[in-house]
Amino acid sequence: MEWNVPKFPLDTLSDDGLNWLTDHGSWLTRAVSRSVSDWIDTLTSALVAVPPWICIAVAAFAAYRVGGRKIGIMTLLGLLFLWNLRLWQATVETLVLVTIATSAALLIGIPVGIWFALSRRAWRAFSPVLDMMQTLPSFVYLIPALPFFGLGAVSACFATIVFSVPPVIRLTALGIRNVPTELVEASDAFGGSATQKLFKVQLPLALPTIMAGVNQTMMLALSMVVIAAMIGAGGLGRAVWQSIQRLEAGAGFEAGIGIVILAVILDRVTQALAARARPHGVA
Repeated sequence: MEWNVPKFPLDTLSDDGLNWLTDHGSWLTRAVSRSVSDWIDTLTSALVAVPPWICIAVAAFAAYRVGGRKIGIMTLLGLLFLWNLRLWQATVETLVLVTIATSAALLIGIPVGIWFALSRRAWRAFSPVLDMMQTLPSFVYLIPALPFFGLGAVSACFATIVFSVPPVIRLTALGIRNVPTELVEASDAFGGSATQKLFKVQLPLALPTIMAGVNQTMMLALSMVVIAAMIGAGGLGRAVWQSIQRLEAGAGFEAGIGIVILAVILDRVTQALAARARPHGVA
């Protein structure tokens, strides 16, 4: 005997929820979309207008100042190679999207991580949400972005923000909660307020862990920007997607190498920043 269980209408409920949000929040999404689109276009146009060799020299010098000679030389050679491959504009478009998405994710994630660190009730309530966000396939994040912002870089940016924000929330909360209890108690003993304790004791000591979260967020943002080429994002991801559609293996390999080079540069620079944030004498 077959037991027929009625299907839970999750798809219908999701469609109804998205339709309601788009109907009642379209004024907000249109305003946000115009603002973000203007930022993306302005930054991309400004960087493309500058001669590539100037941008490369500035980036290499900044990497040298942050991470030393090896990272500076690696940045210089890597960006020169991307310029030689005629991928400079695509690289700039990708870098702008990653920068905007990462900045927004950090502006959201660090305060939320501080809240989770200071409130165990909030951490217990929202920790399963973070687990779900990190478990969902990255393609799923593209679905709700389309009804709100349509095809293009803005949808890609917002999908990237949502996809990349969990690591910085987790690592910010972890870093603050792992501050030695003795130091927190010493701050209380000297009459420090909660704000002074947070900004003068907990955050400085948690900074290396927070920087590790910044690194992970940036890497996830880069990976998502590539996938978001499916909904109209530009940059290196679009070059990869177009090569797949046209069966141009060589062009796809070039764009893929460009993504790897950019990822390695960003990873090494953010790791160097995390190392500089580490207190002296701490391994």
